[in-house]
Amino acid sequence: MAKVVVPFGPQHPVLPEPVHLTLICEEDLVKQAIPAIGYCHRGIEKLAEQKPFQQVPFLVERICGICNFMHALAYCQAVEKILKLEVPPRSKYLRVIWAELNRMRSHLLWLGLLADSIGFESVFMQFWRIRERVIDLIEETTGARIILSTNIIGGVRRDITHELLQKIKKVLDEIRPEIEELGYVLLNDYSIKQRAVDKGVLSKEDAHKLGAVGPTARGSGIEKDNRTLGYAAYGDLPFAPIVETAGDCYARTLVRYKETLQAMDLIHEAINRIPQGEIATPVDEWPNGEAFEIVEQPRGEVFYYVKANGTINLERLRIRTPTFSNIPALLHMLVGCHIEDVPIITLSIDPCISCTER
Repeated sequence: MAKVVVPFGPQHPVLPEPVHLTLICEEDLVKQAIPAIGYCHRGIEKLAEQKPFQQVPFLVERICGICNFMHALAYCQAVEKILKLEVPPRSKYLRVIWAELNRMRSHLLWLGLLADSIGFESVFMQFWRIRERVIDLIEETTGARIILSTNIIGGVRRDITHELLQKIKKVLDEIRPEIEELGYVLLNDYSIKQRAVDKGVLSKEDAHKLGAVGPTARGSGIEKDNRTLGYAAYGDLPFAPIVETAGDCYARTLVRYKETLQAMDLIHEAINRIPQGEIATPVDEWPNGEAFEIVEQPRGEVFYYVKANGTINLERLRIRTPTFSNIPALLHMLVGCHIEDVPIITLSIDPCISCTER
């Protein structure tokens, strides 16, 4: 049977990310998928070595607009390890609140894109309408809608008043029924189930072997979420990873939908338990040593390695992002699928090529 080479991306009407795959097909079945990365390379890791280490949080935030807070959080926590710096308790809770607002913003974006990719434009717009209210909360508490720039080494650079904290709870209580109503439509519609159930199946064994992370791994039954490590204030909050076992596109959708609701619960708990006090510890020395830090982005595990030499500049910064970890799993899932399912399966790992290529 003759083989046909089909280019997928880097521009595609379903995917806002410049994913590029070369698909080797027999008729309409994919037999092999070959990735090509490098369209978004910006040299951020090298640039981080040329900036004062206190400015790097604002640089790494530019890696990705949606995950920006977690990028800065991972970097700051790594440098705080090197400096043996104790972060004030209040700032740890503020970090959780902003991190979970970011998670909601990311998952609501993805849920909307999934609906749009299947043809449900009205559901797409409704998810993004709710997402705008989350972004409004981010803007009101940080002064920015996309890049937060509140993480600094030693804590955070601005506080949230008691009145604003109560407003966050009020808004989340208002939008929760709307998310649940949309979730019912998204998760029970016949057309969506036809496109997502049993598509792009990734077994638990394959997910483990191929190094999948985040909702991609948890959708295959792997109970791994780095928030269980207890960084920031997660160790003080009731939390358990959300896991599905089917391993298909529908299971990964369920994980992200449930994590959106879980993020609201975590924000409520953090607001109820947040202590009074300072929001930052002064940094009075330059870091000397090396450390790594792992945090849970909306897409999964992000790994930061920081090496400092006692000067104002870093000696090395190395980052591994969740999409990079999930690409091997994606290539495995695509083999044997019909070519019309390639966009949905690719979207199901929530790819962020801006993060991956930096």
